[in-house]
Amino acid sequence: MKKKTVYLFVFDGFADWEPAYALVGINKSEAYTIKTIAIDKSPVRSMGGVSIFPDLDFLPDTDLKDIDPSNTAILILPGGGAWEEKTNQSIAPLVVHCIENGIPVAAICGATIFLADLGVLDTLDHTSNDLRYLQAFSSEYQGDSFYQYRPAVSGGQVITASGTAAIGFAQAIFEMLGIADHDQVKSWLHYFQNKAVNFTPDMVVG
Repeated sequence: MKKKTVYLFVFDGFADWEPAYALVGINKSEAYTIKTIAIDKSPVRSMGGVSIFPDLDFLPDTDLKDIDPSNTAILILPGGGAWEEKTNQSIAPLVVHCIENGIPVAAICGATIFLADLGVLDTLDHTSNDLRYLQAFSSEYQGDSFYQYRPAVSGGQVITASGTAAIGFAQAIFEMLGIADHDQVKSWLHYFQNKAVNFTPDMVVG
């Protein structure tokens, strides 16, 4: 069976640690292919100073018709100051396309502002860094009655998380992708949740 693709949107200053737990677990599951996608093919540098040459660019080459539920597992949007500065707006067609076609979207920290701007959070259970955070940075936001004071929330096909909840974000993604019970993924997650596990050499971190 052909593996579906997990897309990680990358941009200058993206918070590299926020999707990291999720990406390692996804990779350990061996059930999906991970690709980075950026607005263009220029190298980007993460908040941690890591340079990444994107696998795909969104503008002008990516054809949205090629990104559909049959080959796409999820789109992950990490946080970063660009969301507050509104400099990632050109990725909107990709995000809207995913949501309209039932492709899950996972946003953490500042990326939740973008979903609020698009009106995605107005009718779905969701979270962020704080309700006041969304209200301060998104003039379009009208979903306060659906806001949940929880680290990570799954509302339909949309996952949102606080910037302090990278592990909860990962768990929600694993559950959405159906890999939460894979042995390697479960052990990886439990290690960082400070739960007892049976250690094996391949679980050594760092």
